Amino acid sequence: MGRLNLACAQISCMPGNIGSNLDKHLRFIMEARLKAVDILVFPELSLTDYLSAPDLRSLKRSIVSTEIAAIMNAAGSMAVSFGFIEAGEDGESYNAQALIYDGKVIHVHRKINLPTYGNLREGLCYAAGTRVELALVETTQAATLICADSYDPALTWLAALQGADLLLHPIASARSAVGGDFDNPGSWETNLRYIAMIYGLPIVMTNHCGTRGALDFWGGSRILDAYGHELVRAGEGEELVHATIETGDATLARKLLPTVRDSTPHLVATELGRVLCGLKEA
Repeated sequence: MGRLNLACAQISCMPGNIGSNLDKHLRFIMEARLKAVDILVFPELSLTDYLSAPDLRSLKRSIVSTEIAAIMNAAGSMAVSFGFIEAGEDGESYNAQALIYDGKVIHVHRKINLPTYGNLREGLCYAAGTRVELALVETTQAATLICADSYDPALTWLAALQGADLLLHPIASARSAVGGDFDNPGSWETNLRYIAMIYGLPIVMTNHCGTRGALDFWGGSRILDAYGHELVRAGEGEELVHATIETGDATLARKLLPTVRDSTPHLVATELGRVLCGLKEA
């Protein structure tokens, strides 16, 4: 059974300043390499910052942009997950998270669940992604979900059904995002532990920190093992935190609690068709 040294790069980004944010990525990548990190995760939209109304024309980048090439070159053999506004080949703009490994972009996840409520306006800015896929990092099958993606329980279930051994989970969570008395940090506490325990799925969750306008990012990036135990947690400032997991723990956890094995995807598919048909007729 092998081991993986996982890390969160919790940073405070400069709104719309890709050059400054790129420099910060490169500094944290160097620090992570000195700590022999295997997989490093930056927050959602880390190259641009999380912006309520982004200038898509100037901020979106293709997957072959110079900034992404710079991160790839700096990473060496370390896997790095980072956020950017993707200029899709279809002409759309996506809230995306790239995973680079061994000198290549091995996966790009496009955010599916785009929140458009409270202080959040993503559905007005981005097109929604349509797939939950895995990427192989050495012997580990890694899934990526971006922030509110995991608040759609079907998406975490899809990752688990495909055999994910690790969830890379960049977020941009601010206390004021939803509004009212909604407890965003407490909500994430519950959500992350539930996912890890139910699916035997280690999680690397990385949040932003600092205040920008109406958004006060609370940090709290953390790493959980396959049993839902929290291994390390960042504070509210910029920080690189890391922890080691055993690569075989996901398999063992799923044998102890075989939730994925005993799930009923065919029944869900059948019942979903029935429910949707009923909604259409209503």
